[in-house]
Amino acid sequence: MNVLLAFLPRLTLKQYIFLTIPLALLGGGGVATVAVLVVLAAYGGAITPAPAQPIPFDHTIHAGTGPNQAGIACEFCHRGVTEQAQATLPSVQQCMFCHNVVGKDRPGVDLLLAHAETGQAINWVRVHRTPDHVRFVHDPHIRAGLDCATCHGDVAAMTQVKQVRSLNMGDCQACHRASSVSIDCATCHK
Repeated sequence: MNVLLAFLPRLTLKQYIFLTIPLALLGGGGVATVAVLVVLAAYGGAITPAPAQPIPFDHTIHAGTGPNQAGIACEFCHRGVTEQAQATLPSVQQCMFCHNVVGKDRPGVDLLLAHAETGQAINWVRVHRTPDHVRFVHDPHIRAGLDCATCHGDVAAMTQVKQVRSLNMGDCQACHRASSVSIDCATCHK
């Protein structure tokens, strides 16, 4: 059971219950603990698996800082992050700003070029979303010095972006308490 506690910050209540009931029934033995770890490892520690995107987009190539990686800041593609509740997802024109010049021969860019030729928008599947009753603004979090990876995980190391934190109320409250930020309901709820 103690091993499960290490994963607690990344588990939703539903996942926690789903994983702890079998452990309780089996007495929390080593076999059950190993089984839980295997399930978590297979799931990649993700709260939700990476959704299929209309164009394969490798964040390691774009946001990574290693050799042959562009090192592009999150805000370059996800505009509006300081003004809007949700950062925007990149438009065809935004992608073409770079891909008019670089990477035209890379896998998947042909799909981008097809969108550019037809003027069809890219219907990206949003990975991170807060419920409608939550008022979330990125700007105060950015001004407080939080890195995007705090909530979104190390996206620059993800080939496919997946949600690695639950972004539920408990997650937010834990961070607010640790930072001495208000946990008054009106701070986050509409």
